[in-house]
Parts: sequence; C-alpha cells; structure tokens
Amino acid sequence: MSAPILVTGVAGFIGHATAHRLLARGETVIGIDNLNDYYEPALKQARLASLLGVPGFSFHAMDVADAEAVAALLREYGADRVVHLAAQAGVRHSIDHPFAYERSNIGGQLAVLEACRHQPGFVHLVYASSSSVYGDKPMGGQGFSEDEPSVAPVSLYAATKRACELMSQSYATLYGFPQTGLRFFTVYGPWGRPDMAYFSFTRKILNGEPIEIFGEGRMARDFTYIADIVDGIVGALDHPPERGSHRILNIGDSQPVGLMDMISTLERTLGRDAIKIMKPMQPGDVTATYADVSKLNALTGYAPKVALAEGLEHFVAWYRDYYRV
Repeated sequence: MSAPILVTGVAGFIGHATAHRLLARGETVIGIDNLNDYYEPALKQARLASLLGVPGFSFHAMDVADAEAVAALLREYGADRVVHLAAQAGVRHSIDHPFAYERSNIGGQLAVLEACRHQPGFVHLVYASSSSVYGDKPMGGQGFSEDEPSVAPVSLYAATKRACELMSQSYATLYGFPQTGLRFFTVYGPWGRPDMAYFSFTRKILNGEPIEIFGEGRMARDFTYIADIVDGIVGALDHPPERGSHRILNIGDSQPVGLMDMISTLERTLGRDAIKIMKPMQPGDVTATYADVSKLNALTGYAPKVALAEGLEHFVAWYRDYYRV
C-alpha cells in the first residue's frame, strides 16, 4: 500500500476535486484547510462534507503557514507526496489585502517546503502556481511557454506566485527532493469560486442584476474545466522529475475564449440575457491568457476534453441544484 498524500487547501475548488480523484483510485489522502472567509465559508464546508466519510480521507483544520503543524502532520502520517493547493487567490483582492498573500502564499510555500525537505523518503511536491506570472503579454499565434521569462508581474498575487516558484527552485537545488509547479489557467466548473467572473455573472444574471464587464469586454481567457485540471495535476504527480529537479508546467485548455463569447455562451445556457455595464480594465488584470501545454502533454498525455459550452452547462446545472434556483 502506498504512503498517504497530503493535499493542502482541500476545501478549496481545486483541492476538493483533486482529493476526490485521488481517493477514487484508492489513495489515502490527508487534507488540510483553514476554512477562511475569503468567500462564503458554507461552500467550503459543503465541499469538505462531500469528502468526510470517504474511505481513506482524514481532515485537519490548519493554517498552511503554520510550519511546525504542517511538518508534524507529515511525520505523523508518513506522507511521501504533497499536492500543495492552499493559497490566497484573487488578483483584485491582492490590491487591498496584500499581507494575506504574504502569509498564505509565501509563508505557506515555505512551510510546505520545510516539511517536505525533512520528511524521510519524500517522493514529490506538486504545487499550484498561476498563469498570472506571465504578466500582460501580447497574445500571438503561440501559447504562453514555460521557457519565457516571467519577470514583469502586474499584481502582487502574481508576484507571490513567482516567488513561490523561485523558492521551490532553490529548495530543489539545496535539498534534492523533486518538485513540479503548475501554472493554472482560469479554472472553472461545478463547486467553483464565487469570486470568478463566470460564477458571479451567473448569480447576477439569474437575479436580474447588471454585470460589470471590465476591459470593455476585450479580454480573453484560457478557460479550463476542473476535471481537465485534475487530469493534469494527477498526471504530473505520477511523473516526478529526477531527484534535485524542479520543473514548471502550464496546465490549461490551450483554446482562449473572448470574454464576450464566454458571456454569450453563459446567456444561452441560462436562457437569459445579461444586463451589461462596460468598465475599463481593473488594476492587476491582464488582457489575455493562452497556455502552451505541449510539455505536460509530452509528459502525461494531457489533453483537455471539455469545451467551454459543455463545461458551463455542467456548472449551471450544479449551480441551480446547489442554490436551489
């Protein structure tokens, strides 16, 4: 029987889905989360409730930046792999709450790195980075490549995620344990985050409230369905790099969609038209994201399967059921 896997941020959107996938294939999963109130805690509690009672799952309420507690947990369970997804998310939130990002993102990454490097027989750390590290670069004919320099973040959130990558690079060099950083591109789907545009637009359209469209609607995003994201996470986890290696991999859909096209698809799915208010670009936002996933594909066979129209149908069905609307 394989050693347990620690999943941080297990009550979060991606953490919850990843834990379910790992449990479904027979893994033992230790989940941690501090269940903070960045968005509605009831949604986090509902995600967690879907995991509690599943054979092989245990939960510990814990701040990932509590280095001693994280290290003690790894020792107690003998975990040899970590999927580190806990973080303070949100580009716009980082403008007004910068110190939350220092503790959760930088402090949390350091706590996990220290725990992993002291764990005997440790196999692989997979952690969440973000497409935001690329900055606001023009979108040409090719997707954003991991080999491009990431030296001009336009938000504190992006800067903390790039800092996490650099910290992992130093720990891989110093202490030798394998690490993989995954740059996520606009993840969406059932059980998602209410601060994401597709989620908040759905709520407002159903309530008959206007939606604010930033960047005058000229933005594009590489919307990636949650099940496809989990395919990539688990695939990367199962293919650790050589000892002493740290790698960065994009994980996205590789089919960017214009914001106005996403809204049109959502309107059709909901059967309602949105009341639209056009707004200028928000500080920290980028114009477009577009993932080159060739490296992840070569490593794991990763190939996104769920197109945006289908993914939004799944999301809207979940939303109506969860909120009884």
